[in-house]
Amino acid sequence: MSKIFNVNGNCIPELHYMVELTERLGQIKIMVEAGQYFTINRARQYGKTTVLKALANYLKEEYLVVSLDFQKMSYVNFENEQAFVVAFAGELIDNVESMPEEIYERLNAFAEERVRNLTLLSLFRVINKWCGQSEKKIVLMIDEVDSATNNQVFLDFLAQLRGCYISRDTKPTFQSVILTGVYDVCNIRRKIRPENEHKVNSPWNIAADFSVDMSFSIKDIEGMLKAYEDDNHTGMDIEKISCLLYDYTSGYPYLVSRLCKFMDEQIAGTNDFQNKKSAWTEAGVLEAVKLLLEDRNPLFESLMSKLNDFPELCDVISALLFQGKKVAYNPDDEVVWEALMFGFVKVKDSGVCLANRIFETRLYNYFLLAISEQNSRLYEEGSRQKNQFIINGHFKDMAWKCI
Repeated sequence: MSKIFNVNGNCIPELHYMVELTERLGQIKIMVEAGQYFTINRARQYGKTTVLKALANYLKEEYLVVSLDFQKMSYVNFENEQAFVVAFAGELIDNVESMPEEIYERLNAFAEERVRNLTLLSLFRVINKWCGQSEKKIVLMIDEVDSATNNQVFLDFLAQLRGCYISRDTKPTFQSVILTGVYDVCNIRRKIRPENEHKVNSPWNIAADFSVDMSFSIKDIEGMLKAYEDDNHTGMDIEKISCLLYDYTSGYPYLVSRLCKFMDEQIAGTNDFQNKKSAWTEAGVLEAVKLLLEDRNPLFESLMSKLNDFPELCDVISALLFQGKKVAYNPDDEVVWEALMFGFVKVKDSGVCLANRIFETRLYNYFLLAISEQNSRLYEEGSRQKNQFIINGHFKDMAWKCI
């Protein structure tokens, strides 16, 4: 079966065209070897799950890797400590192939609720004992922690991990803990306790900085297209097409793969692009960009929903789009922090700008639609300005100053 460009779920090397992850995995392994606890925070569909699964495979020879997904646990599992311990113990049993018999029996008793009044403390006593008995050091990975970030029980769980980290010189515990999600776990307490005095108190303040670049570079894209070209022999100019894809996406993984998927599966074979050779050209890339800008997909739906959920973001986005206003990067500005967290913007030259050309065009159209519905004078001004730097639905190169 031939490989495809994947935009749904994690990528599997045997099934999908992918960028080479070895260098990134090596950088993360250094953090694991140093015993660091950290969170991989990136916007939606930025390849977090793909990296986490690849990392588990990369580490398995040296470590016992425990990979969990909080998305599999329901709201009921976070209602109280008893429910959480029961569910978490069950997940450990289901996802670890082998563990000491004594540890298995204890966790199984928890999972089957044969023990009453379960607490996180009782769970971590078993976990610490397991870490002490394990032949390999244990690395805990939890994907989709966003599923739990509005629960007090999850905060208490983080507090237990923090306690184990602080006492790791006297008590055996996880070698490393890796959490992934969109939201910054260091700041989730404010979602539960909005009073000012609680905003800076975090049970995850032991987390190390995660600075590994998850976006695709031009070189990354070239490697992926080289694998595709080896299979399909289109005769494309790999370097040119890679640069074009990067120019429009700034290396946002989902956007790169989506454009490639359009060229491979929807554009090739049409009247204007009768085969893959004609699709993998500059004209084919522009056609793919047009399709993407007209596309309804989970990433765009997530972005637009964030504008509704966090209306303060509209001020930052509109300032960048319509006013040509330079927005300074201030790590203490919560609105700017939210815009970064959700992937709307990126930091460049001590300021923030829109993350890529695709987002800029899509957001521009979204705001113009909203403005037109309000019959605002700004709609006329926006339309006039748009005509100056948009041709056939695409931004002129001179208008894009952030790349």
